[in-house]
Amino acid sequence: MDHPVIILIPFFLALFGDLLRLKAFETFDNHNPRQQTLELSGLGTRVWSAQQNAWEALAMYVPSVLVAHIVGADPQQSTYAAIVFCAARVVHASCYIFNFATLRSLSYFIALGCCVRLFWLAAQVQ
Repeated sequence: MDHPVIILIPFFLALFGDLLRLKAFETFDNHNPRQQTLELSGLGTRVWSAQQNAWEALAMYVPSVLVAHIVGADPQQSTYAAIVFCAARVVHASCYIFNFATLRSLSYFIALGCCVRLFWLAAQVQ
């Protein structure tokens, strides 16, 4: 049930966002980095938003996978849910970057459904 790729997504998005920030401003404002980020537009803004959403997704995923693991939920079904979650989150980040809003929302709900599934599997343990 270990899928560390999900933890790497926000870091990759942060790196991509920093490269876009450097390209846009030719320097980093280390005194006010968030303000500088707010001055981005287009792709830079979408990458920043994708990064923030990726961090938020971890707040949904980590508890659900931990609960499923701790209570001994079906490992095969838990693994399927975790893999689908990871795939949906990769799609979500990609859709943010390429501005595919409807598909992005669909991938968000698929990932959310995977977290619900993990909690449901945990609740089924006798």
